[in-house]
Amino acid sequence: MTRMIRLFVMALLWLMPVQGHTQDAAILVADSIYVDGTSRLVAEGRVEVYQDGTRLTANRIVYDQTAGSIALEGPIRITDASGQLVLADQGTIDTDLQNALLKGARVVLNEQLQLAARDARRIDGRYTELRKVAVTSCHVCSDEVPLWQIRASRVIHDQTEQQLYFDNAQLRFMDVPIFYLPRLRLPDPTLKRARGFLIPVIKTNTLLGFGVKVPYFIPIGPHQDLTLTPYLSTETRTLEARYRRAFRYGNLEVNSALAFDELTNHSSRGYIFAQGHFDLARDYSLTFDIEATTDAAFLSDYRYSDKDRLDSAIGISRVKPYEYTSAEVIHFESLRDGEDNATLPTIVLETVYEKRLMPRFLGGEFRLGVGAHSHFRYSDTDIAGRDVSSLNAQASWRRRWTLPAGVRLGLTGQIWADSFRVSQDSTSAATVSRVTPAAAIELRWPLVRRSGMGGHHLIEPVAQIGWTGGVRPNLPNEESSRVEFDEANLLSLSRFPEDDARERGLVQAAGFRWIWHMNDGGWRTALTVGRVWRDMADNRFTLSSGLDGTASDWLIATGFSTGTGLDLMARGLLSTNDGFSKAEARATWSNETIDLAASYVLLLADPAENRPSKQSEWSFDGSYQLAKNWTGSANWRYDLADDRLARAGLGLDYSNECIDVGFSVSRRFATSTNLEPSTDFGLTVLLKGFSTGGSAKHEARSCGR
Repeated sequence: MTRMIRLFVMALLWLMPVQGHTQDAAILVADSIYVDGTSRLVAEGRVEVYQDGTRLTANRIVYDQTAGSIALEGPIRITDASGQLVLADQGTIDTDLQNALLKGARVVLNEQLQLAARDARRIDGRYTELRKVAVTSCHVCSDEVPLWQIRASRVIHDQTEQQLYFDNAQLRFMDVPIFYLPRLRLPDPTLKRARGFLIPVIKTNTLLGFGVKVPYFIPIGPHQDLTLTPYLSTETRTLEARYRRAFRYGNLEVNSALAFDELTNHSSRGYIFAQGHFDLARDYSLTFDIEATTDAAFLSDYRYSDKDRLDSAIGISRVKPYEYTSAEVIHFESLRDGEDNATLPTIVLETVYEKRLMPRFLGGEFRLGVGAHSHFRYSDTDIAGRDVSSLNAQASWRRRWTLPAGVRLGLTGQIWADSFRVSQDSTSAATVSRVTPAAAIELRWPLVRRSGMGGHHLIEPVAQIGWTGGVRPNLPNEESSRVEFDEANLLSLSRFPEDDARERGLVQAAGFRWIWHMNDGGWRTALTVGRVWRDMADNRFTLSSGLDGTASDWLIATGFSTGTGLDLMARGLLSTNDGFSKAEARATWSNETIDLAASYVLLLADPAENRPSKQSEWSFDGSYQLAKNWTGSANWRYDLADDRLARAGLGLDYSNECIDVGFSVSRRFATSTNLEPSTDFGLTVLLKGFSTGGSAKHEARSCGR
């Protein structure tokens, strides 16, 4: 009887859909095990076999030594550690372990994909062959028809290769045949990267016509892959390509496309975007970014990118707790109408080294910095083709003390040494060197009050008096033509962003900030107000910078957050006479059913910043769960200054455990790179349950719903 039980268990383990069982002990449990006659071993009443995470259960199992077979009576259930589930009504196994047959079988892969068959055979512990098969990831109740299914005369599941092979496959929606394929191969849900076609996308565009994209994914070993996407429409023949590779110390991604259309005079059009990041020795990092296109309108026509200025760069950097090093070369290319790349700074070289020290004999913090900059224009025209190079060094010392009543006193001393070389500009000196000293004294008085609601208030008045010496040299303002005045530089010695321009003379700044924060719940409110006064106006500050004149505009910045998904932010520069010269606001609201973002931007006309007219724009982007499985989305941009729509779009998505259907329509109006408006219609149908179709575990229905 012991020999019969051992053979009996081995046969059952061979049927189970995992390998390697012979090395581990197996456990057989049943209400009763007995020998019927001399050649029949019977296990009945809640029969279970366990081994290595695999479990087989049946109502009754009979081993007939004379007939050379093992019979299983259902319901039969086999589960393994990988998530595969096999259900059957009855089954038989030959004692020579060559054949196994399950009647009324249903296989569930990774709790997602169901394969219901008339019968199923287990072969070599690796293959499962099913006949008269219906495959779906939809939750099926009783005799209802699934939303979609694949009918096939035969399906073979290769568990080692994680592939499904179909014979005479027929795709049906609501039991209506859609198309037929004599042979079909699909990855099972456990395979992460499978060679083959991905989900096609149907597109209709007023410029490109009706078309379809059919991506084909090619894994190249475990660390790289290539995706080729033919895009065929009535107006274009396009091949898109994406290449990705992961290295031990970095990664690389290349996106490109080559198109043949009649939208322009170009016989072929295309683009390439590439980016990479690599870790080098001694904590250095190498990054690069390549952006190029054949013509100004291509990216916009094909909706690959909204960028109208391309930048290609390669750089090396290192960040340490008290040290920063970087060097970068950048190439710019403008796609905007009215901008000539020959007269724009096209090639830029930038190097920076910064060091922080904490000297004990002085106290406080000592900062050192060295940098070099150079930019080059292709044009040889005087002034318009100006090229500039500079070498800059700076040193500063700052220290803070706490005075009686909690007042904080800060002292700052700073010195800059700059050398510039200017060519192809008759209005500027060819070489300029200067040393600029500066000093500032700062007072802060942080006042904290705890509230009875478990939060606290912080009110902090701040004031600063600063002085910057030296005389402004005859240099063109190349890099500091755009100045942002905000709460980060309210107490700065110079608010110009780069070294080619610095503030001079005596400057005072004052303001206060208020913060209210709840300890529980994350509620937070903040407000900052500030202003700057100087002894003489600086004509290098533009009108919209808020810093022109002897008194600046009022800086007002506020924010509010509930900690439950609602965040508000607003910032602006308020003139005492003309209202806001600059303003921006943004609101976001995110939870389980809604995800909204809205923003507003206002910029007054400023010829000094190449802005002849006012710019004002509203934008909105969001999605909302309309009902279970249904999500609507919308995006909208409105140009208030020109009183016109810049972009608008709507989308509707239906998603359940077995399918994801998305429809979208978007309208884009004329831009600086595309003077012809266009409308896009998109439709995607994604069948879940396969590795290329996403997970079917989420949003699963039950038969009661």
